Amino acid sequence: AELRVERRFVPESCPRAVRRGDFVRYHYLGSFPDGTRFDSSYDRGSTFNVFVGKGQLIAGMDQALVGMCVNERRFVQIPPKLAYGSEGVSGVIPPNAVLHFDVLLVDLWNSEDEVQVQTYFKPEKCPRTVQVSDFVRYHYNGTFLDGTLFDSSHNRMRTYDTYVGIGWLIPGMDQGLLGMCVGEKRIITIPPFLAYGEEGDGKEIPGQASLVFDVVLLDLHNPKDGIAIENQHVPESCERRSQAGDFLRYHYNGTLLDGTLFDSSYSRNRTYDTYVGQGYVIAGMDEGLLGVCTGEKRRIIIPPHLGYGEEGRGKIPGSAVLVFDIHVVDFHNPSDSVSITVNYKPSNCTVLSKKGDYLKYHYNASLLDGTLLDSTHSLGKTYNIVLGSGQVVVGMDMGLQDMCVGERRTVVIPPHLGYGEDGVEGEVPGSAVLVFDIELLELVSGLPEGYMFVWNGEVSPNLFEEIDQNHDGEVLLEEFSEYIQAQVDSGKGKLAPGFDFEKIVKNMFTNQDRDGNGKVTAEEFKLKDQEAKEGHDEL
Repeated sequence: AELRVERRFVPESCPRAVRRGDFVRYHYLGSFPDGTRFDSSYDRGSTFNVFVGKGQLIAGMDQALVGMCVNERRFVQIPPKLAYGSEGVSGVIPPNAVLHFDVLLVDLWNSEDEVQVQTYFKPEKCPRTVQVSDFVRYHYNGTFLDGTLFDSSHNRMRTYDTYVGIGWLIPGMDQGLLGMCVGEKRIITIPPFLAYGEEGDGKEIPGQASLVFDVVLLDLHNPKDGIAIENQHVPESCERRSQAGDFLRYHYNGTLLDGTLFDSSYSRNRTYDTYVGQGYVIAGMDEGLLGVCTGEKRRIIIPPHLGYGEEGRGKIPGSAVLVFDIHVVDFHNPSDSVSITVNYKPSNCTVLSKKGDYLKYHYNASLLDGTLLDSTHSLGKTYNIVLGSGQVVVGMDMGLQDMCVGERRTVVIPPHLGYGEDGVEGEVPGSAVLVFDIELLELVSGLPEGYMFVWNGEVSPNLFEEIDQNHDGEVLLEEFSEYIQAQVDSGKGKLAPGFDFEKIVKNMFTNQDRDGNGKVTAEEFKLKDQEAKEGHDEL
């Protein structure tokens, strides 16, 4: 005689229960007391959708649904007076029939509902939130109120990429994404009139369905964005900043906005080397590397239209914002010359180094970032060279010019005057700027250019006869060598300093031996001032 409701399953969480005026979607089995089934929504493959408390249902069902939770299951016994009464339904329900309904509530909403947002994770740092016209990349799981999954970007292993607030999304998602931070996770619950409405969407989303999206925001930018620069470390001394046309060597870690690492120069144990401002790198990096100091660390945030665009590249997805944490190791310009800074000069500084002089000096060699490459101090001996003879890199030959004994200077050598693009394997990186701290300890004056030997006094008029000790009219290398050695030992002559004695003498002899037969005759023998300008180093 009375309505009877039995709650057979009640979910642990019930944030909302049916009230009069709500719209519900539910499944049911309808049967008579003897168990004979007269109707079933399951057989039709669709829920029963209706407003509660507005006379669209039999009175008993209108009452029985009130207070139900989504996913709750109720057994309802409805007496005839609250069902179809004494008339019944022709061919289906006899008069004065008691009806049994096994009801499962699937969905529930009200026409006054709004989008509900529940944030369950928010990063500590949130420098920027989603605004209208921003472009976002996010992952989501889409379910109905009862938890049934209808779609997931995770399953496709690809983010959903879209503009916000310009009609590319259902209205409820347009609203629900506003104000999110990158890395934030939120649940967005959308009533059907802000989703796919009465029609639904294809086979996946039925009409009048509330939708629940579990969203994590991975990326965010606006088409009007430029690059953003965050200085992390700027050296106290910054004498020079990079300009367009400079060549930079730098380390970097490249990540997406959510922190996912996609590339690192550190993992390759090699700097990235490139020209700046000339289109060799993506536009955002070209701009972000301008104005840096050697040793500076900065973060460069690059929107996709200044990065790899909609297509992406390799591990970089399309429309991705890129974050580069860079450390500038050194830079130079191809037009740079050697830079010399004198740190100390003795008061008595009259004899200056020149091409051909023999020099002994100490040095510490390092990169621009201070990395020590080499030091003569650690070896406990000086470095000895003939200046201008090609025994050192061109930049060092230039840096040692016009130096006096006791002077200390710092010489900065660009790579095109150092070890070039290749460097020295295992010792000097390619395209590296070199810094030498030098102290000149000894200087032996060299000979005039083009001379390997000079006389300290008058030259004997019978020079050939003096060299030809056995007076056979021919001078052999041994005779020539003994004679030169004797002149040097007696102080009558001087060899170019810094060279191997045997090599110099052999070179001198070969220049005199014009026919190459291993003997020098009186006709072949000539002094320097007797020679036509043939480009030889003569006596």
